[in-house]
Amino acid sequence: MRHISVLGLGYVGLPTAAVFADSGLRVVGVDIDRKTIETISSGRAHIVEPGLDELLKKVVGNGSLRASTAVEESDVFVIAVPTPFKEGNAPDLKHVKAAASMIAPFLKRGNLIILESTSPVGATEQLAAWLSEARSDLNVPKIDGSEGDIYLAYCPERVLPGKVLREVVENDRVIGGITSKSSELAVQFYNNAVKGQCHVTNSRTAELCKLSENSFRDVNIAFANELSIISAKLGIDVYELIALTNRHPRVNILQPGTGVGGHCIAVDPWFIVDGAPKEARIIRTAREVNDDKPKWVIDQIAALALGFDNPTVACMGLAYKPNVDDLRESPSIEVVKGLSDQDVGQILVCEPFVSELPESLKKRGLKNHDVESAVASADIIAFLTAHDQFHGTLQQLQPGKKIFDACGLSR
Repeated sequence: MRHISVLGLGYVGLPTAAVFADSGLRVVGVDIDRKTIETISSGRAHIVEPGLDELLKKVVGNGSLRASTAVEESDVFVIAVPTPFKEGNAPDLKHVKAAASMIAPFLKRGNLIILESTSPVGATEQLAAWLSEARSDLNVPKIDGSEGDIYLAYCPERVLPGKVLREVVENDRVIGGITSKSSELAVQFYNNAVKGQCHVTNSRTAELCKLSENSFRDVNIAFANELSIISAKLGIDVYELIALTNRHPRVNILQPGTGVGGHCIAVDPWFIVDGAPKEARIIRTAREVNDDKPKWVIDQIAALALGFDNPTVACMGLAYKPNVDDLRESPSIEVVKGLSDQDVGQILVCEPFVSELPESLKKRGLKNHDVESAVASADIIAFLTAHDQFHGTLQQLQPGKKIFDACGLSR
């Protein structure tokens, strides 16, 4: 297992490819976006992740990592493509299916295929079916435990943006092989670079494990977000409330925010709901609470705007979490769109981690502003994401400006 292909060079795939290349393996990273390939081939990352540029410069420079739009023969294929949801919050595996079609012509006996994309329960079995259909000459392993000519396993990523390079190496991994031999080979592969422990189970348990991890977070965030709405109605400072409540030795309430974003926590619980719609009652409700939080934030800002004649509203932060450029499923974007569509006033956007706003905001005529100009021009300053660059602005505000802090920046 010396030649590795990683399909999908996003927030997980690219750091994974770089880390395994740095462990001594020969890695080719595959992505359909030519601009992404050109950027990586120059030794730079197209995403913001601490330390990634330096690592890419090293592994691309010494030839252990190459980036390409074309798949080639390898010993191991790691699939790390997006898994969005379709209308009705149903999981969409079109990118996984496309990856299966791309690698199928290059498969040979003894190959190991690992699905890392967060997926609904049964996705690894579906991947096996797609590969079997594309390569009838190969005996693809079955979930009943019968071995085949190739090996398949599911191993979900468990990384936090901003700490990916460290967590790819240090975090424990859950490995669910279609067969016992598939699990055994997957453990051997990850041991090249992973220092955390590899825990072996079956593919379905590994798939639900990943979904459960993110659903646990979603449910707990929903509790905090609901508390913030209740506290506001009752005239209570939710941050003081949570701080005091957390003095209980067995209570640890999370901090509320604008909502929940990112490709994982805002999406994965719906995969459980889709698979068990009658049973997943708390998980569904948590998703609804968190999805509704941006609407509440919009209403609070709109209420502040009533005290002005055509106010200027500075929306500070678009990323779904502090100090990253990740805008996927960001509730802050939903707030900005809502304020613009309701014509609350002149909307200014400030997101220091991106050079261009997403199309959904550009088509509304919005532009990205720097921190100083946004704060100076605004009548209302809405902190939506707690970027480090925003700390200190509260002490510099001129009298008369209104503040709405949706992310606890002032705490």
